[in-house]
Amino acid sequence: MKKINFELLALVFVIILIGFFNCGNGDGDPEPTAQDEAFEKLAGRWEMPASGGIIVDGVDRSLNYPGFGLSFTNGGYTTTGAADLFRSTGTWGWGDDETVSVIVLDDGKSINIQTLTLSRFEFSFIQSEGGVRDGVDGNYTITVNK
Repeated sequence: MKKINFELLALVFVIILIGFFNCGNGDGDPEPTAQDEAFEKLAGRWEMPASGGIIVDGVDRSLNYPGFGLSFTNGGYTTTGAADLFRSTGTWGWGDDETVSVIVLDDGKSINIQTLTLSRFEFSFIQSEGGVRDGVDGNYTITVNK
């Protein structure tokens, strides 16, 4: 009986040791950051919905940007149908090291993220360098879908 209790005690001890060494944080994959998780949603091709994709000062200006779309890769972006809003290609980064609320483009434009899911991206910015052409200058809210 004592031999069985000793073997059982030794088995419990070994199981506890295995659990202790396997539960540590040090050697496993690091937890993804908020920026890692946001980039998983942001990466890929985004297209304008059928209506209401580009709102300027409260007015739908989507028809001024036929074929508008944008794609994000790790540190880069491309656009189509963006006219004077965005360069056709460029680089981007997060606005700061901890949050995922602002994207800064290589031309200095700050994009404020309103909504970012796997299928919907809504963002806003102020455009003030387009000149007098209708639909260029103003407060933009853009909604795109994957």
